[in-house]
Amino acid sequence: MEKTKTLMRRFICVVIVAAMAIVMAGAERSFAQNSAADSRTGFAPLDQWRRAILAGDTASLKAFYSTDPAAQVQADGAKSDADSDCSFWLGLKARDMKLEIVRLKEGSNRVGIIFKAEVTGQPNGQSMSVTDAQGWQKQGEQWKIVGVERTDAPHLKQPSDMKKNIYPDDADAHVEIREAEQKAAAQHKRVLLVFGANWCYDCYVLDLAFQRPDLAPVLAAGYELVHVDIGPDGKKNSDLVKQFDVPLDKGVPALAVAEGDGTLVISQKNGEFEDARALTPQALLEFLNKWKPAAR
Repeated sequence: MEKTKTLMRRFICVVIVAAMAIVMAGAERSFAQNSAADSRTGFAPLDQWRRAILAGDTASLKAFYSTDPAAQVQADGAKSDADSDCSFWLGLKARDMKLEIVRLKEGSNRVGIIFKAEVTGQPNGQSMSVTDAQGWQKQGEQWKIVGVERTDAPHLKQPSDMKKNIYPDDADAHVEIREAEQKAAAQHKRVLLVFGANWCYDCYVLDLAFQRPDLAPVLAAGYELVHVDIGPDGKKNSDLVKQFDVPLDKGVPALAVAEGDGTLVISQKNGEFEDARALTPQALLEFLNKWKPAAR
């Protein structure tokens, strides 16, 4: 079951972020020329998908999901399917649906989109926040959804964009780790290593979470934080991945904790933070408190 879930998440991730290599090559371009004049999001099929939800049009909404291959859907960390995804959106009985695009990238015949949706439902007018990542593929003349990763009512703040340079290309993780170890040894702390990359949405969620007023003091008091870039293909700093026993096949962000002398204390083995967007502040606080150095 765990292996199946991991493979599915990796498939969805590949679909959604397939265009990231374009960014690394410096070849990003606008969608304006391919979008309808009334496009709100910059990608006309997404606007049409949204309109089908607002219209409560089941047949039109289902037509957006690929059947060959079948769309791979994950909702709140669990495997789902296109019919369930449609039922979720239609079940909100939305009278208004605002989409905030976090990232929209293009490949040769595919588009990866991450957005935040604020849905006002009927009849009570209550609002619900949803974070959704969708992979779209051009099939003939039609765009179809082939991958979905949806998080309903997330507990943590979700980023509005992915522009912050959390993992600079020119950063030397080896040097940063040595410096962090020296500080940790001198101040009775441990080193917290966060393996990830700038293309990883959940890395941004975790970065925001660590700035929360209930988490930041615990982090600062017990740890020296180091971000370790795995690069666009997951192969950068592979020696550090091996040294700190981090299984990247379980996804990122992946965390490891080390002593000031470099001795490994713990490394995650089951992708516990991979779906950071769905975590609670309590889960993060529990992790930080569990692995912080013992009081003198």
